[in-house]
Order: sequence, then structure tokens, then C-alpha cells
Amino acid sequence: MKYLFFLYLTSHFLMAGEPQGWRPVWKDEFNGSKLDYSKWAVEENGHGGGNQELQYYLDRKENVRVEGGNLILQAHRERVNVAGVVREYTSGRIRTKRRAAWKYGRFEIRARLPQGQGVWPAFWLLPETTRYGGWAASGEIDIMEALGHEPDRVHDNIHFGGEWPNNKHSGATYRLPGKNIADDFHIYAYEWEPGEMRWYVDGHLYQTLNKWHSTAGAYPAPFDQPFHLIINLAIGGKWPGSPDKNTVFPATLYVDYIRVYQREKAVIEPTP
Repeated sequence: MKYLFFLYLTSHFLMAGEPQGWRPVWKDEFNGSKLDYSKWAVEENGHGGGNQELQYYLDRKENVRVEGGNLILQAHRERVNVAGVVREYTSGRIRTKRRAAWKYGRFEIRARLPQGQGVWPAFWLLPETTRYGGWAASGEIDIMEALGHEPDRVHDNIHFGGEWPNNKHSGATYRLPGKNIADDFHIYAYEWEPGEMRWYVDGHLYQTLNKWHSTAGAYPAPFDQPFHLIINLAIGGKWPGSPDKNTVFPATLYVDYIRVYQREKAVIEPTP
């Protein structure tokens, strides 16, 4: 009886700690006192991401820091002028480009998201190279996006097809049952294999995709190349709209961990 109980505990721990059928290849638990620059680059720009966003991303502790076991991306309502680019908000955005990229895998983030009109956190993937052409011919994978004025739901999306404006997209929305993105941490996961993609929230599978196309390559292009990770906290833009008088600043995105897994025979892709 003790032996059977031990087996139960062991199997339960393995399933809870690591997804079955996947092996860990990369992670950041954010347990130190500063960002690991061997894994992440902090982006600085105010071009609006092509979405008419209102923030300027800055590399400073007010916007990007590691504290209390969490990565913190924080947006502030403050006027900045950087080389003639004037913005009324600052925020943080980091990526693994030229540090780590993967072709296929399982990607997990455990995070507590901010809410409020005009607040737009996202966890997503972009191609390491533009083999099939400019956006979105080489693809984009949105693992998790949330609109702060809808704190009970999150969204996913893929972008593919040809270069803008001949691009296509496909995605879904998940509504958290009786929960709020800002009240607690949730696990947002995405599994990417040849010919299929799957999205999860707290272990619940809510979206499976296996149809897309490319104007510059055979299926499963463009999603057959290495992609790197991005996490950011945008403010404003065409989709969420601008903040209003009720939006609370600073708006804070807390990340407990980010983990990447691959199948047993898969290998991490070398970066350029």
C-alpha cells in the first residue's frame, strides 16, 4: 500500500511540475534581483508597434525590473520626449531575439495581468528571420493577449498569408470562469507542433488550429521556422482604445515564470 501511494505521489508531482511528453529546454523563474540579459533584451522604442499604441518602451527599472520573485513590466502615465518622439506613457517590453529561438515547443507563462481601459498585456512569438517576407508573411503567434476593459477573458491569434495588407489571421477568445486576470496568477500555455497549434488557460484546452497558409512556401509554412519570445505591456492602440480617467496607473504586469519545453527528439534552434 505504501509503495502504491508513493507511485501516486510521484506521478502526480511529475504531471503537476512538467507537462507529460515534454522536456524542459529553457526557463526563467525570475528569482534574482535583476533581469538576466543573457536571456532577454530590453526594447526601447516609441513607434507604436504598428497599432497606434501610445507608450514609449524604456530600459529602466521604473518600467522593467525583477523583484520579489517576479518579472515586473510597469506602465506609467508620464510625458517623455526621446529624440523628438513625444509620448504620454512609458512601459516595458523584452524579447529573446538573437538569444534564443525555437521551432516547435510548449510555451508557458504564469502571470497576473493588469486591468483598465487601454491596458494591453501580451505574450507572443515573432520569427527570428523573415524567410517568407515581411509582416505577416513570415508569421506571428499570439499566445496570450488581454484587453484591460475585459478582465474576464484572454485572446489568442496567428497571423499568416502574405505581406500586409494581404495577411490573414485566426484566433479565439477564452472567458475565465468566474475569475479575473488581475485578481490572481494564471497559467497561459501554447503548444506548437508540425501542422497543429493548441492554446490553454490553467490547463484547459480552448483552441486548436491546423489550418493556415503562406504565399511564399508550402504548408506548414510560415510556421516551420524558429520564433523568439516577446512579452510587453502596451498602452492604447486601435484594438483596446485609449486609457480613460478611470484607468489606474501605474499598471503592472507580474510574471512568476516563463518556461519552454520541446518533445524528446526536438532540439533548440541555434541563433544567428
